[in-house]
Amino acid sequence: MKPQNDLLSATGTTIFTVMSALANEHGAINLGQGFPDYDGPADVIHAAAAALLDGRNQYPPMTGAPELRQAVAAANKRFYGIEVDPNAEVVVTSGATEAITACLMAVLNPGDECVLIEPLYDTYLPVVKLLGAIPRLVRLTPPKWELPRAELAAAFGPKTKAILLNTPMNPTSKVFTAAELAFIADLVQKHDCYAVCDEVYEHLTFDGWKHIPLMTLPGMRERCMRVGSAGKTFSLTGWKIGYVTCDRSLAPNVAKAHQNLTFTTPPNLQRGVAVGLAKDDAYFEGLSSSLQAKRDRLATGLARLGFGVLPTQGSYFITTDFRPLGFNGDDVAFCRALTVEAKVTAIPVTAFYASADAPNHYARFAFCKGDAVLDAALARMEGWIASRAGGLRAAAG
Repeated sequence: MKPQNDLLSATGTTIFTVMSALANEHGAINLGQGFPDYDGPADVIHAAAAALLDGRNQYPPMTGAPELRQAVAAANKRFYGIEVDPNAEVVVTSGATEAITACLMAVLNPGDECVLIEPLYDTYLPVVKLLGAIPRLVRLTPPKWELPRAELAAAFGPKTKAILLNTPMNPTSKVFTAAELAFIADLVQKHDCYAVCDEVYEHLTFDGWKHIPLMTLPGMRERCMRVGSAGKTFSLTGWKIGYVTCDRSLAPNVAKAHQNLTFTTPPNLQRGVAVGLAKDDAYFEGLSSSLQAKRDRLATGLARLGFGVLPTQGSYFITTDFRPLGFNGDDVAFCRALTVEAKVTAIPVTAFYASADAPNHYARFAFCKGDAVLDAALARMEGWIASRAGGLRAAAG
């Protein structure tokens, strides 16, 4: 038979699926994939459940249920001062991954260049390539993950059509600074291109760090497509409700891409999310403070066990350097050994790189779990580290 699509055939199964399957096989505590092990707000869930029973279960409007589009517009104004027309500048999608894909489809033609920042979420690069566009990769370096301004400027050129920016960033847990965002905005305007802004962790920031949408910077309102996610904001990742906020000049193409991907999204879930976005400030502040406490719980435990723990300014994730433990293999070998032997699963950070010579001594842990689960994972790792040390001493003796 004739060969199938070359790019998809060469693309491996996502690392999250691989590691979650390994976790299930070995009965491991899964701190790999970024999903909470607790449910989201009861009022949001009950609103979605009630919406199943009120006779509105047919296709909602393609761009989203009116209640949710209005709620997204109101949230933009409330949190960031962005004035949005809910009828012309919001598109609801089946998750943020679809939203990002639809935004890229809206502006990229074959041969266009798209700037991507490594380490990067694993769907970005395949989508850019599937659209026939050319990725230009710029790498951040641990432990501070500062923006390399000269390298970023060099990645922009006459063929640049877009940059895909993730802040707060997965997996680095970096929140881009106002100065870094201003530098990016200047490049976008100088090269007359667009910005696809993956902001799904917008409300998950710590230690006084605040998320700044690139869209709020001067000259960027018409160039940005801002992606949000109910999954991360309301701990309901399985609902797969995303939303794009963009200028009315961009929204039609984003909507046409959405039309050809999923067309629409379950109306009851949309209406539940609309209730969530209208929740009071205490909810959003509590979301951040409760996750910060979980971050601190896991970070303190990992540091006590000997890991090098990198700063975590936002998101669900802690990046750790496992070299201080004396493990000599790479990150894939470490995460596999941790899963099989310690019964705890993490994600190898090389999974988030597309170019050669990625740092291979970091593992990413998710802390969006119950305290008892985090404590149990730390206890398992402590026993594993102790047994490995004992084995090494015995071998040396």
